[in-house]
Amino acid sequence: MTNKEIWEIAMQQSAYDNNCSPNDFSKTTNVVVVSKEHKKARRYLELPFVCNLVSYGNNIVASVAEEFIDGVTAYINKYSIEHCFETPNFHVLNDMLQQKGKRICFMAEYFLPDIQQLKEQPCNYQIKILYQKDFKELYQPEWSNALCEKRKQLDMLGAGAYQEGKLIGLAGCSADCDSMYQIGIDVLPEYRRQGIAAALTSRLALEIISIGKVPFYCAAWSNIKSVRNAIKCGFRPAWVEMTAKQKEVVEKMNGN
Repeated sequence: MTNKEIWEIAMQQSAYDNNCSPNDFSKTTNVVVVSKEHKKARRYLELPFVCNLVSYGNNIVASVAEEFIDGVTAYINKYSIEHCFETPNFHVLNDMLQQKGKRICFMAEYFLPDIQQLKEQPCNYQIKILYQKDFKELYQPEWSNALCEKRKQLDMLGAGAYQEGKLIGLAGCSADCDSMYQIGIDVLPEYRRQGIAAALTSRLALEIISIGKVPFYCAAWSNIKSVRNAIKCGFRPAWVEMTAKQKEVVEKMNGN
């Protein structure tokens, strides 16, 4: 699998998710489309989107509800790509959405592996590859980034670090779509800063590639530890997304 193939697969998946063409992400002009459901979209997405902005760095593709076409078009054409995804400009979009009971909810950066840089990182502990049958007793709070109890059926592979039989770190991947598996990582607090996260992430990424799937990694911009882990393992920034939801959803997530 080459870097070119990996990026083509990712853009095709983004096209399924956002109801557009893969080529739209390579254009130098912005693209606005009406969001629709798609059977090949990432399985955890709630479609159609209210408003979802995506950029691979060349432009912005906006997948929106029809009522927001004009407003979102004006917004993404007024400000530069990078400023559309950050304050203070994103308040302009949020203010418009709030008039109809919507708010910005998620902001994230996604990473893809660079085949020339991805390699297994060293680890001072035993590493085992795990499968669905091994996850049964692992749906615990300390492994909530690596595994998702709400979508157990999507958790496919894992890489665990052990000290004398005790699980001290776990990377897991979920089959979020047919061609791409998302990696999540947890390390027990007392074992952090020893390179375990990088060792597990890189090992799992190589396992995913070996079965013909594309590993990808997601982190908030502010999660410096997570971003550093991605970079150390050979992942590189690929695309960003900003997603709006119903106001009630955002308030519930904020504990209100």
